[in-house]
Amino acid sequence: MNQASVHPPLSNIQLELLKLFPNDIPENNLAELRNIMARYLMDKARDKADDIWEHQGYTDEKLQNLLSEE
Repeated sequence: MNQASVHPPLSNIQLELLKLFPNDIPENNLAELRNIMARYLMDKARDKADDIWEHQGYTDEKLQNLLSEE
């Protein structure tokens, strides 16, 4: 028996990216878009890490102590 896969609807970012497909984007613009998206995701990850760092009460001194224990 072949089961059909159930896929959730597209996310808002997927829908926005699909809007680009009818346009022919030059490779250099495509590379720039990749960089922009990568930078955006990196910034979000850094912000989340900073939040965790602050919430846990970490300091540079505590990090140095943890690193020196290894």
